[in-house]
Amino acid sequence: MEKILTKNFGLKDSHTLAVYESTGGYGSLKKLFATEPKQVIEEVKQSGLRGRGGAGFPTGMKWSFVPVDSPKPKYLCVNADESEPGTFKDRYIMELDPHRLLEGIIICCYAIRSHVAYIYIRGEFVFPYHRLEAAVQEAYAKGYLGKNILGKGYDLDIYVHRGAGAYICGEETALMESLEGKRGMPRLKPPFPATVGLFGCPTVINNVETIAALPYILENGALAYRKYGTEKSPGTKMFSVSGHVNRPGNYEIPLGYPLKNLILEDCGGIAGGRKLKAVIPGGSSVPVLTAEEAMAATLDYEDLVAKGSMLGSGGVIVMDETVCMVKALTNLAHFYSHESCGQCSPCREGTGWSHKVLKKIVAGEGRTEDIDLLQRIADNMAGKTICVLADALAMPIWSYLKKFRHEFESYIK
Repeated sequence: MEKILTKNFGLKDSHTLAVYESTGGYGSLKKLFATEPKQVIEEVKQSGLRGRGGAGFPTGMKWSFVPVDSPKPKYLCVNADESEPGTFKDRYIMELDPHRLLEGIIICCYAIRSHVAYIYIRGEFVFPYHRLEAAVQEAYAKGYLGKNILGKGYDLDIYVHRGAGAYICGEETALMESLEGKRGMPRLKPPFPATVGLFGCPTVINNVETIAALPYILENGALAYRKYGTEKSPGTKMFSVSGHVNRPGNYEIPLGYPLKNLILEDCGGIAGGRKLKAVIPGGSSVPVLTAEEAMAATLDYEDLVAKGSMLGSGGVIVMDETVCMVKALTNLAHFYSHESCGQCSPCREGTGWSHKVLKKIVAGEGRTEDIDLLQRIADNMAGKTICVLADALAMPIWSYLKKFRHEFESYIK
């Protein structure tokens, strides 16, 4: 398979402009400036590219919602606040191939007629931040950014903005609030960012991996991108594999690839020769799969939903037979209760209560009715808040209790 996102990862000094240009980098811009913005949007629509941050919303369709005739400035916000446990793909793009991201930003901004882009990067990402800043300065010096790019009469400025370590700022509206200098708390929708976003102006928010796929699509066309993946989930995707495998790391594979092959072949199987117990296929917030379900699953949006889980951000967490599922869920509950912004009562109280009940079970003080209590708390969190952080704990609670209830019962007994 032709690598689209990771083709430069193995090259020495792959983060530099010279190496990126030597592999054809920024070559798509000549074609870009000879194409009408609406045609660029149409090409991205035809490619079937979907948001790689977790939601999987069609990228071209999201761009098309931005009003062309708005008198207000338009903005692109690149979501680089990668904080989902088990996910570390965007970090590697920024560290090893930042110019691919910048080229993708130019393509997106041209398409939506924007002249300013912000990259909102996770505060803990110190090394990727320095790599990104250096790449931005290189691009300005070479004329790929700034005034009158390549003499084509198009202007674009890119600013790298560092977050302060809040998971909630990975939610698109909380990200905009933070960028505006306010506390990072999600906004009610509607209005949607495409019409009323950053500074009250039309805004597109896309994930790093989504934007990094654009240079290939523009250079080679939508049909070339659709050669990979499935009809409804086209293209390739990076999967971050962690946990009990022999070769953890990032793997770029076509969507629709068997999860079994990723774990047993690409990642070298389960460490220590132990048995597989469970897999989280899309980052910690998606429902867990049993070993049997995982071995029958393919990595695309549709199949994982059919299996009762989600593709999410592509963070594959592999758990072997030694893992205690009660402690694993307690760990997740601690994370989400700590990261709740506190704006919505069901999330603020529900995540905290869930953690307290789980800690009680782990401490040997649980009661049989605590299992039903956890179920009720999850039921009262999901779908009842401004953003989906509450759902991000409710879904694991449901799936862990459904598939590993016997472990919770044995703890209580």
